[in-house]
Parts: sequence; structure tokens; C-alpha cells
Amino acid sequence: MKKLLLSMLFVGVATLANAQKSEVAEAKKAWDLFTLVSGGKQPFDKTMASLNKGLGHTDLAIANEKSKVMPDAWSYRALFASSIALTDSVNIENSVAKQKIAEEAIEKAKSLDAKSSEKDNIALAQTNIINAISGRAVRAYYKKDYAAALVGFNQLIALNPNDTSMIVNAAVTAKLAKDYPQAIEKYKKVISLNVPNAKDFYSDAINTTLEFVKDTTAALALLKEASIKFPDDAAFIGVETDIYITRGDIVKSQEMLNKLIAKDPSKPIYHHLMGDTYYKQALEIQAQKNKLDQKKIKELDALTVKMTKLIDQALPFYKKATELDTNYVPSLESLKQIYGFKNDVTNFNDVKKRLDAIPAKN
Repeated sequence: MKKLLLSMLFVGVATLANAQKSEVAEAKKAWDLFTLVSGGKQPFDKTMASLNKGLGHTDLAIANEKSKVMPDAWSYRALFASSIALTDSVNIENSVAKQKIAEEAIEKAKSLDAKSSEKDNIALAQTNIINAISGRAVRAYYKKDYAAALVGFNQLIALNPNDTSMIVNAAVTAKLAKDYPQAIEKYKKVISLNVPNAKDFYSDAINTTLEFVKDTTAALALLKEASIKFPDDAAFIGVETDIYITRGDIVKSQEMLNKLIAKDPSKPIYHHLMGDTYYKQALEIQAQKNKLDQKKIKELDALTVKMTKLIDQALPFYKKATELDTNYVPSLESLKQIYGFKNDVTNFNDVKKRLDAIPAKN
């Protein structure tokens, strides 16, 4: 009787083990069926039901001591869970939860797969996870949920730290999310990867630093770095000049421009910017005059004298720029304003005529 009971017990254990192993086989069948019909674009509900059923088979397989050590039990679990994460565009929480299950299953499969027999399934599950994260991030972006989109883009960067397109996505999204420090950090990261259009990213980083963070010291550091890589870029030189002017450090600005003019006196931009160091001061004085009580004649006259002197100092530099390039629009525009202020009708009309003759850029 004892032998009979013992025999029945062994049969029961073997049957249970085989049953659990058969869950792996059922999972494989379910996956084969899913891949067969998925190309036919099943309705969302049927697709999700099919994937959840397959995942259910792996739930049973990993619950058993015998089958939970089978690498394919975990690789197919990763396939089903990652596919649900990718497919479920309706329930974000479910997508994220299934992604976590897939990630855990991938690690378990790797640890058990001594013969690398499941490497293709593991690779596909990893791709599904990347696409699931990307899908959630892009959908959040188009819904203008920039904070959620940024989380997704950062997850993708963590998976591939040198993915320049994703770093750019994160930079743009961070700026839209008003996370300006992170946007600048991402711009600097993509620059460090020596991308072809690094100049544009320097510009974005510098403009964001100035406009939103309002940190001229950090902006100057970026400008110095950009100027080393792009020494002839007029935009960077102009921004640096503007920062010095805004800070009231005219001497520093003019010192920098004098060095540039001495190095290459044939560039109109250098002369134009030197003119700006005087003219922009004049414009600031004009703003002061506008705020002053118009009855304060003495103070107004003193400001006018000071402003006129600065304009006269700017004038030869703008003229020089237009001598070097007769169609140099920035200096022509400044000259037009100056001649208008001076009521110099002859020169005003001459400059206006020259500007009107320049073809408009589309």
C-alpha cells in the first residue's frame, strides 16, 4: 500500500512538472500564432487578449520549480510582456508595468541562457521595450505633455547614451517643459559628441542660457568655447559683444573687437560691431530721455550731447563696414537711423536708396 501511495505521489509530481513545462510549450504556440496573425492587423482588443493569454502561460511556467529554470520560459515571458508594453497605447500604466515585467524577464533569461539559444527572443524583447518607450514619449510630446515626454526620452538615452537624435529630442522637449538647465545640459552633451551641426546647438544653448536662465557668465563660457571651434562666426562675436555692452563693460567689448579688426580688417562685421559698442549706448541714453520729465530741459540737453557724441563715434565704423561691403545691410540700416536722427536728408535718402536696391531675401 505504501509503495502504491509513493508511486502515485511520484506520478502526481511528474504530471505537475510536465504540466508546467507544457505551459512553456503553450506559450511558444501562442507566440507563433500571434506572429502569424499580427501581420493581418488584428483589432486592438483581440491583440491584447492574445498577448495576455500568452503571458498567462508564462505566469504558470515560472511558478513551478522545474520550469522556472528554463531560459525559454523567461524569454517568451519577455516577448509577451514587451509586446503588451509596445501595443498598449491606451493604458499607459499597464504599458509601463508590462515593460517592467519584460525587463525583469530579460535579465532572468540572460542569466539562465548558457547556450545563448534565446538570444534572438531576448533581442526582440529589448527592441520592443525601446519602441514602447519611444511610442509613449512621442505620444506625450504631441499631447504637449512635455514632462512625460522628457521622461521617456531620458530613458532611451540611458539605454543608448550616444544616441544624438534622442539627446536633441530631450533638449528640445526640456526647453518646452521649461526645464532650461536640463535643456542646456543636453545641448552640451550633443555638442560633445562632435555632431556636424554643433554650431546650431551652441546657438541654442547660448540663447537659452541668456534668455531664460539669464546667466551671462555661463553664456560667455559657452561663447568662448564656441568661438574656439568657430572663430569666424559673426553671430557668436555679436552675442559676446552684446553681453559686454549689457554689462556695461564697453572696454572689454572694444578690446576684443580691436583684436579681431587687427587680425582681419577686411571683415565688415567687426567694424559694424565696433560701431554698435557706441550706438547701443546712445540708444540706452535715448531710452533714459524718454522716461525723463520733458520739463527738465537742462538734463535733457546734457543727455542729448552725450548721445550725439556716441553716435558720432559709431558713424565711421558703420561707414567703414559699408565701404568693405556696399550691400552690408546691418550697417546701412544703422546709418539710415543715424542720418534720420541728425536730419541729414541727403545722406538719409542716399542710404535708403541703396537699401531699396538690395534684392529682398526670401
